Amino acid sequence: MGRPATPEDVDAICRSLPEVELGTSWGDRPTYLVRGRGFLLFRAPDRHALDPVTGQPYEDLLVITTPDMDAKEALVADPSLPFFTIDHFRRTSAVLLSQSRLGELDVEELRAVVTDAWAARAPKRLVREHLADLEGGTDG
Repeated sequence: MGRPATPEDVDAICRSLPEVELGTSWGDRPTYLVRGRGFLLFRAPDRHALDPVTGQPYEDLLVITTPDMDAKEALVADPSLPFFTIDHFRRTSAVLLSQSRLGELDVEELRAVVTDAWAARAPKRLVREHLADLEGGTDG
């Protein structure tokens, strides 16, 4: 495992992706957006997401978009990963992650999940161009 991920890595990874801005959604929730489409949201505590240990609402949840329901299920089903879901999100292709558990991922694992979330919301051409840039090629 590489260096454990931190909350600061969430911001750095999101901002490293093309055309990302920090805005708001769900009223006032900080949300990373690509061309106005949210892919990672800082969720407000509420009664639908309770910590099973304390019975209290989670204070530090991230909602991270996944490419599809299969990707969501794969992340949630892997016991080595800290992702989970709640009944409130059963029809949504997004996972939840408590920021207090970010260190269970290394930075590259977090980068892969966040990049997949971005790619699920970004225009296909922008995704192709970004991936070509990463590979050192051109889209042409």
